[in-house]
Amino acid sequence: MEDFYYGRLHPNELIKPNDPEFQKINQKITESMQILKEHFSEEDFKQVEKLFDLLIDSNSLQSSLSFIQGYKIGALMMVEVFNGDSI
Repeated sequence: MEDFYYGRLHPNELIKPNDPEFQKINQKITESMQILKEHFSEEDFKQVEKLFDLLIDSNSLQSSLSFIQGYKIGALMMVEVFNGDSI
């Protein structure tokens, strides 16, 4: 609770995916980026990197919004449970 209070709680940093599919996809991304780097000019590849950065930002925001929505749903369920309401 203290970490939460002081803003030191970062759930996304606690996730360490062990899913082989996740690792396989990341390996394919790395390989694809290397191929693009070899075939594109330096300036074109910088544009690809900017695009990936934007995609990462977008995915991060989506994950954050999903987490918040899930937390709210969970909190509402807890209220209903403690109030004895049926779902």
